[in-house]
Amino acid sequence: MKPDHGELTVPASGAVELPSALFSELAELERLLRDWLLGYTSRATRLSYADALGISRAWVTSLTAEPSPQPSKTSPPVRTGKFRHLAWFRWCDQARLHPLAVTSTDVKQWQQDLANAGVPKSTRAHRLAVVGKLYGYLWEHGAVPGDPTSFDRSGLGLSRSHDTSATVVLTAGQVELLLYTAARVRRGVSELMALRSVALTGLFTLGLRVGEVTGLNRGDLHQNRGRKALRVLGKGGKFRVVYLSELADNALTAYLRERDRWSRASVLSLPHQVAPHSTPLIATRDGGRMNPRDIWALLRRIAAAGGPELAEVAGALGPHVVRHFYVTSAAEGGADMTHVQADVGHASVETTQRVYNQAARDPSRSAVDIVEATLVRARNDRTSVTALGEAADALARAAEAGDPVELLHQLQEVDRLCTGSAAPDAVVACLGEITRAQTHPRVVSHARALLERLVSRPAGPRW
Repeated sequence: MKPDHGELTVPASGAVELPSALFSELAELERLLRDWLLGYTSRATRLSYADALGISRAWVTSLTAEPSPQPSKTSPPVRTGKFRHLAWFRWCDQARLHPLAVTSTDVKQWQQDLANAGVPKSTRAHRLAVVGKLYGYLWEHGAVPGDPTSFDRSGLGLSRSHDTSATVVLTAGQVELLLYTAARVRRGVSELMALRSVALTGLFTLGLRVGEVTGLNRGDLHQNRGRKALRVLGKGGKFRVVYLSELADNALTAYLRERDRWSRASVLSLPHQVAPHSTPLIATRDGGRMNPRDIWALLRRIAAAGGPELAEVAGALGPHVVRHFYVTSAAEGGADMTHVQADVGHASVETTQRVYNQAARDPSRSAVDIVEATLVRARNDRTSVTALGEAADALARAAEAGDPVELLHQLQEVDRLCTGSAAPDAVVACLGEITRAQTHPRVVSHARALLERLVSRPAGPRW
């Protein structure tokens, strides 16, 4: 029987946090893991695979030359993920199984434990795929006698071909409200952190993945064909050009300007003039890279503070939901789907991007402006509703006070805001009361004329 040992957090190499079941052959397995992970050029891919296996992100980051800044004493603790204890190596440690001696039966039991814990199908399938890639590499290098994931997987219940997507579909109004809420400086949130929240949300409205956002450097922000763009490293180590909408550009510029001022940086964020180029585009308070889990939590906190319209989706909100909004809005807006695929970096882009693989796409071949137009319309709608509600309240107060001058002023303001739209019921009711209760002839005449115009208009949007 194996001795009872806890998790090994400081192994002999001092570099990697691995479960204690790996201790006997740690050096060799660590070498193989290092070689395997370095075979993927994308930092986001390496970190995603590390999460699926239960390997320390700090160790994975240390594999490349890019420095990893030390967190300050004031930095919040890094979230480890809800199902981290069921990552492959950690599950093996709990089950007292050596990862180099597992069988297909063990893998099936692991998948069953994931399902029993409520792990989503997509996560279970992703973890199994990662484990399969690793054991394929280990088998190729003679470290294991075979691949324990090589079996008929139909009985695992991972197929999603007949499933309805569980991804929440946001409206343009909800995304615009998310941006509006993120911009508000709340108690305990500095102006810099509020601007960072807006910049993050703005980047996700471009259809970026969370790993792509955290992997961006300031040197990736540049001018391409006369327009601001990002050089994004996506899945499979493939780079693509993502053009910035004016909304995302403004949010990112405001954040970087405040960040430079706050950090007393002498060089502002200018295309091709950023020093150093390896500085994260979106950073922690200490200038390091953000953890994707912290971004998930941040978006949900913003949604929770956004009021009833976002409350129903706050628990399911994440970067992928906003990315999904980009795809659906672009498609519904009439964008060419090959352009959308190129924007978001789907795997099928290889067959649709052949005509412009060797050069940056023209901005007109991006759906970014179509998506921004839907957000601008939603912002205008929300602003109109808010302003008209405030004008209706002011009109009611003026009617109660009985001041003819103030009443005329408020009537003109309501008339201006109602141009081209149907008036709220509260405004119609208030105008009717003014025509009955007021005695000043100009006030009554103006109110009656406005009431007749509003009532005779075709039905507009319901406020």
